[in-house]
Amino acid sequence: MERVPALDEPLKKSLGPATAKVMAEALDLHTVGDLLHHYPRRYAERGELTTLSDLPLDEHVTVVAQVADARVLTFNGSKGRGQRLEVTITDGSGRLQLVFFGKGVHKPHKDLLPGTRAMFAGKVSLFNRRLQLAHPSYELLRGDSEEAVDVWAGALIPIYPATTKLESWKIAKAVDAVLPSAVDAVDPLPDALREGRGLAELPEALRLIHRPRTKADIATARERLKWDEAFVLQVALARRRHADTQLPAVARRPVPDGILDAFDAKLPFTLTDGQKKVSKEIFDDLATEHPMHRLLQGEVGSGKTMVALRAMLAVVDSGGQAAMLAPTEVLAQQHHRSVTEMMGELAQGGMLGGAERATKVVLLTGSMGVPARRQALLDLVTGEAGLVIGTHALIEDKVQFHDLGLVVVDEQHRFGVEQRDALRSKGKQPPHLLVMTATPIPRTVAMTVFGDLETSVLDQLPAGRSPIASHVVPAADKPHFLTRAWERVREEVEKGHQAYVVCPRIGDEEDQKKKSKASAEDEAEKRPPLAVLDVAEKLRTGPLTGLRIAVLHGRMHPDDKDDVMRRFAAGELDVLVATTVIEVGVNVPNATAMVIMDADRFGVSQLHQLRGRVGRGSAPGLCLLVSEMPEATPARQRLGAVAATLDGFELSRIDLEQRREGDVLGQAQSGVRSSLRVLTVIDDEEVITAAREEATALVLTDPDLTAHPGLRTALDALLDKDREEYLEKG
Repeated sequence: MERVPALDEPLKKSLGPATAKVMAEALDLHTVGDLLHHYPRRYAERGELTTLSDLPLDEHVTVVAQVADARVLTFNGSKGRGQRLEVTITDGSGRLQLVFFGKGVHKPHKDLLPGTRAMFAGKVSLFNRRLQLAHPSYELLRGDSEEAVDVWAGALIPIYPATTKLESWKIAKAVDAVLPSAVDAVDPLPDALREGRGLAELPEALRLIHRPRTKADIATARERLKWDEAFVLQVALARRRHADTQLPAVARRPVPDGILDAFDAKLPFTLTDGQKKVSKEIFDDLATEHPMHRLLQGEVGSGKTMVALRAMLAVVDSGGQAAMLAPTEVLAQQHHRSVTEMMGELAQGGMLGGAERATKVVLLTGSMGVPARRQALLDLVTGEAGLVIGTHALIEDKVQFHDLGLVVVDEQHRFGVEQRDALRSKGKQPPHLLVMTATPIPRTVAMTVFGDLETSVLDQLPAGRSPIASHVVPAADKPHFLTRAWERVREEVEKGHQAYVVCPRIGDEEDQKKKSKASAEDEAEKRPPLAVLDVAEKLRTGPLTGLRIAVLHGRMHPDDKDDVMRRFAAGELDVLVATTVIEVGVNVPNATAMVIMDADRFGVSQLHQLRGRVGRGSAPGLCLLVSEMPEATPARQRLGAVAATLDGFELSRIDLEQRREGDVLGQAQSGVRSSLRVLTVIDDEEVITAAREEATALVLTDPDLTAHPGLRTALDALLDKDREEYLEKG
């Protein structure tokens, strides 16, 4: 069906080329439909002024306020020509200073008389410890002209996400120009769904969100528009799931007395109930003749690798091969080492001493020597190796499999979509896919970001894992706390344990060059993050003198990295000073303490991941979060939240709320402009859940959306080429 012309009309036709150019460049708005879906961020009420008391520094804001006083100051030594107009505005909650300089003084001096109400827009800056707007744009709210009465007649004034080049009220006027086109908006929601849930029609919702008379109007509009976003997105995901069920795959079932049974028999512990339940879900999927697409999320240390390994062995039993894709060489080597140790003689297929039912486990990374690499490639193409663990080197064209049956992707968020797709294309038929992440994802986010995957959750820690105590160390306010932190590290080492010290930066020549380019202002305002090399040196000659200290970071040669990790795992080192290369998968049960320097420079989920490296044995873990940030800052509150709970799902929720979640489908994942404007994945769980059910039911009866042309149109608009590819490959 043809797309509806009215909403596809380029903005330059309606608004003129100059305004349209700014809208395209500054806000990525190109058509009438784009502008109608650029909703107000909030609404200022005529009767009450917006709060000046909590304006964010360095952000572009729009405020409605009243002029309290205005005065002109003359600069000294400028022969009376240098003038500065200072205007104080108030809204009852606080006061804000506006400043105008030079020739820009005269007009605002005439306009902004005490008692005048206006909208002001500008960037909030700090001068003499006071917030101010320099040279703000303004629009008087007097209603003494017909146009002003018209534009601001409503009781609520819409405040739009704006930019320096395009103030909120200019966007409002542009919206007024195109709002009549809203009557042509094609409704993506099926009539039965809309009526059944009592939702407004789309043209009405667009009118109410842009020009509400009451708060109830806004609520009506938002409820309807949330459904549009949730439903269209869930239909896209439901179609992906439906398409996947139509693909052929080889069913992979473990055989009695095979390698899986032999492996289970030699395990020195029993699986947790959670591991058994999740394994059953995976084995059921593997036994079907369409590809499994499953997300396995589990807390740090919940035993995901064990579950994945058993699935891989089941596939080997059925005559296929399994590949595990790790994001870094350190992690690939670590997985290879732990898998071969866990399997013992079962990993020595074709070798002397190998068990009868054994297979070969090969490692494939970019830095391997030519002979080792050649042998690994040969083992894969002949089928000699049932299991392969590697980095994105597995994806290269040269790599060929005998019969790839299962792909396990570790730490999904570190892989590009194309990389997963390339590996999946190496099977004769699409292989089964298991995606693992130790970053806990709230249920609604899983339903949107990974909505085309079925989800399994491991939330039970295996027996023998120890609790981790976490504390914030305020290094600037209480330096003696930091001294005590290093004493605690020494105490752990004296008990025979080991410790990590994590820093945000490496600190070698490249960093120095970058540093020297930074302006003196930057230097004064913000010291560079603490660096591994500097901190290691200070610890060697200072508080940890006499201990065996080594460094680990991403720019070391892979052999050196592996050597350091091996020595640390073997207990030949006391303290490892590292960057976040240790964040995932590194498993040293004897490491009990971690000190994270400049902890405020890391995200909540990342801190939680890092912390999961300690307390992996029988001794309790200790994590110290060192920060110089003052107590009342959001950064310190974030650290307080991490110290207060070990629940990764709770922390991921906090993390998401703090980052204002961005676009779950989009920018972070596919670099595409956000598709979610009113829907928030944290707060709108009910809408998302209901939309998923409705979407699944609709796609089951009409996968091509033949009977729903409006929905098809909305889907085409959501899934422009880039995002369509992102979903295709997800």
